Amino acid sequence: MRQLNMVQALNEALDIILNTDPYSLLLGEDIGRDGGVFRVTDGLLQKYGKERVIDTPLNELGIVGTAIGMAAYGLRPIAEIQFQDFIFPAFDQIVNQAAKIRYRSGGKFNAPVIIRTPYGGGIKGGLYHSQSGESYFVHTPGLYVLTPSNPYDAKGLLLAAHKLNDPVIFLEPKRLYRSIKSDVPDGEYTIPVGKAKKLRDGDKITIITYGSMVPTVLNVVDKNNLDADVIDLITLLPMDLDSIISSVKKTGRVVIVHEAPRTLGLGAEISALISERAIEYLYAPIFRVTGFDTPFPYANEEHYLPDEERILKYVRKSLEY
Repeated sequence: MRQLNMVQALNEALDIILNTDPYSLLLGEDIGRDGGVFRVTDGLLQKYGKERVIDTPLNELGIVGTAIGMAAYGLRPIAEIQFQDFIFPAFDQIVNQAAKIRYRSGGKFNAPVIIRTPYGGGIKGGLYHSQSGESYFVHTPGLYVLTPSNPYDAKGLLLAAHKLNDPVIFLEPKRLYRSIKSDVPDGEYTIPVGKAKKLRDGDKITIITYGSMVPTVLNVVDKNNLDADVIDLITLLPMDLDSIISSVKKTGRVVIVHEAPRTLGLGAEISALISERAIEYLYAPIFRVTGFDTPFPYANEEHYLPDEERILKYVRKSLEY
């Protein structure tokens, strides 16, 4: 057991996959010689060679389309998109090809491809390097959408994703790449896909979050001694609705936190699901603390991202309702 950051944990997971599965390979822009823009693939080209760690042209459509073709014919590619903001040229390949290939072929083909991509703000990347577009993919049946919030989960979740036989959008909160460390076991282990984690156990309020917002929410709860259930979704699609509803029935109060824009963000869907299944248990309205319905700002991004003060404001509003 060692203390690793998320970059190191993801690198270990990729190393294990390449070492244990001869059908696996990596492809993406600058992932080989340079080790990726965030160095997640550092050292893997030297260890496994250019046929398994492939530097591609700057062509996201080509990267994803090639990976889907490889996956349909028996390989298990892991594609990297440098920033989630750049994934949109490949959007048709993801939602109309990868997500639907099993359905349209009657199960004759599937696409066990993982598309890794850093997302979210917090590194002063401006509007083209800071977006949180998870809702685009959660809206698409046929995909898994996963996002870890710490190094332990990052390694185990990526190893679990590799065992799935359907396409995975693996969203890596880049603000957490090097800002936190956690104990990470040696060797292979997996995190259950489709199961949320309860990070704090309380009776007064449920706070639902994921990705980069998890450490911020935990800081709010711990600093203010809140009697709160804190749920880290981890798997955004399929969502662990049972864990959410069970917690809501216990506490009767809900705050949902994410950094993506508010309108049609994941918080809206979670709110609707709770309203349909547990409205009679609620003592207060469901509150959402989110990013704003604007492009991500070049400057003063700390005002865009939900912070501890804004989260605490809505927690207190719910508790005092």
